[in-house]
Amino acid sequence: MHFHRFEKIWLIFGMVSLIVFLSIVGVSAFAMDQHPSGGMDTIDPEKVEETPPFDDPGVRQIDEDTYEVVMIAMAFGYEPSQIEVPAGKEIVFKVTSTDVTHSFTIVDTKVNMMVIPGQINEKRYTFDEPGEYLVLCNEYCGAGHHVMSTTIKVVE
Repeated sequence: MHFHRFEKIWLIFGMVSLIVFLSIVGVSAFAMDQHPSGGMDTIDPEKVEETPPFDDPGVRQIDEDTYEVVMIAMAFGYEPSQIEVPAGKEIVFKVTSTDVTHSFTIVDTKVNMMVIPGQINEKRYTFDEPGEYLVLCNEYCGAGHHVMSTTIKVVE
């Protein structure tokens, strides 16, 4: 099979571009320790309310500088409906769903997780400024999706 000179140039250009792209993705994923939010922890969606730590959702202090927020996303709301955490401390959010796919998005932050039934999602974040932060569901979850929100109060 004979290739024209320009075909060879474009094939080489395409292969080099592909190698460069995959190298950049590989370096950023492995060398810089980037990974998707959450882990591979699973939970039975029908027994969420019976399974620790989701049997008692809310805020817990893990150590002096770390707090854990356990939340359940369900039809058109989050449990607990309001949260209060301290500013300047690392907050570990653990979220799961009991019914359908939701999201857990804190407006004006980098916290954005898909909340899938049967999976436990985890994200760490530190609020630098006190105030109220809005949490929204960005995944359409039914007729009442537009009212699915809660607030996080960050105190000094």
